[in-house]
Amino acid sequence: MTRSFLARNPSVLWFLAVLALFTLTVTLLAEGFGIGLIPTAFVKTLGKTLCLCLVALAMDLVWGYTGILSLGHMAFFAVGGYMVGMWLMYARTEEIVVQALASGPIPATAEEVAQGVASQIFGVVGGSELPPIWSFAHSAWLQLPLVLIVPGVLALVFGWLAFRARVNGVYLSILTQAMTLALALYLFQNDSGLRGNNGLSGLQNLPGLADWPQSTVSILFFLASSLLLALGYLLAGFVTSGKFGSALRGIRDDEQRLRFLGYPVEGYKLFVFTLTAMIAAIAGAFYYPQAGIINPAELAPIASIYLAVWVAIGGRGRLYGAVIGAAFVSLLSSWFTGGMAPSIPLGFYTLHWVDWWTVLLGLSFVLVTLFAPKGIGGLFDRLAHIGTPARHGAALGPTDGALQEKEAQE
Repeated sequence: MTRSFLARNPSVLWFLAVLALFTLTVTLLAEGFGIGLIPTAFVKTLGKTLCLCLVALAMDLVWGYTGILSLGHMAFFAVGGYMVGMWLMYARTEEIVVQALASGPIPATAEEVAQGVASQIFGVVGGSELPPIWSFAHSAWLQLPLVLIVPGVLALVFGWLAFRARVNGVYLSILTQAMTLALALYLFQNDSGLRGNNGLSGLQNLPGLADWPQSTVSILFFLASSLLLALGYLLAGFVTSGKFGSALRGIRDDEQRLRFLGYPVEGYKLFVFTLTAMIAAIAGAFYYPQAGIINPAELAPIASIYLAVWVAIGGRGRLYGAVIGAAFVSLLSSWFTGGMAPSIPLGFYTLHWVDWWTVLLGLSFVLVTLFAPKGIGGLFDRLAHIGTPARHGAALGPTDGALQEKEAQE
């Protein structure tokens, strides 16, 4: 009898149970629907952290399981934020313009409203007309699908060109980083159509919900982020299980051998690269409304490097490790850089954590790489008594978990 997916992957069920308990606890203790022990600002931080956990999950799929070190996935994350931000900013500005024109002697026409919206949004960069890329921003039904379409097409085209040319390893990482840098430099220009360095702001104001308190809105976003992370974890667990997951690990461990066996390696890599880009974009689409603003600095290549550090610290090749790493580093970063960590006077020098947090993060990455390559997730493996299976014969791959020659013959 074939067992169900959750029966074959109990760690997925455990994760969903822990996430549900965490979500319920925060909701009951928050100001929006609960007793008010958790402030709204921290609820927003937790909601954003869940979104970062989702993009870390995508990074673990493409790097930890498939072996593609992408240094451009935070670009897809930001593009998703821009796509939803265009609709949010247009809708909010339209409400303000309509209210302002309502006091006139005659009702405003649709053209006057559109002109007023364009002037309000692009006046800061000296413009008064909506660029063509804003053609769908007036409609949620037309604009929101672009959250998936634009990053998906970008990843599909980039991946097809790169994988078709069989670009691998550090060269592929450099290419993804170059793509991110090029996109960021383009968005910094005022004529990019996305307000250049000013970015998009006021994204926390949801259309039609201007009268709702932020305590309620923050909980709604938190619940939505939690649901997205749960669905993303289920999807990632399904992708990495069964024969498809074994093929991904085979690409990571020994791509050439898998290609010689007749597997369409480029097709697998293109699918995972595009899928994870779309997952990252969805995470960004829910992150930036909670942040309230997005600008081209969010596409800086360093952001994607941080993402790789989170996954490495959590333990790549383990879905829960990616989530743990992103949550741990994100919350710790908020504590150190938010002024909550006390400064340490050393007499000759006062240690301010705001200045030294990135150094601490880099040092942590080096230490994990040298002494704990399995990351924080490896500690959970030890507690659960999950070890590397006994292998026999010559190795068929470069990692400790790779299939061995004798085992393959049994």
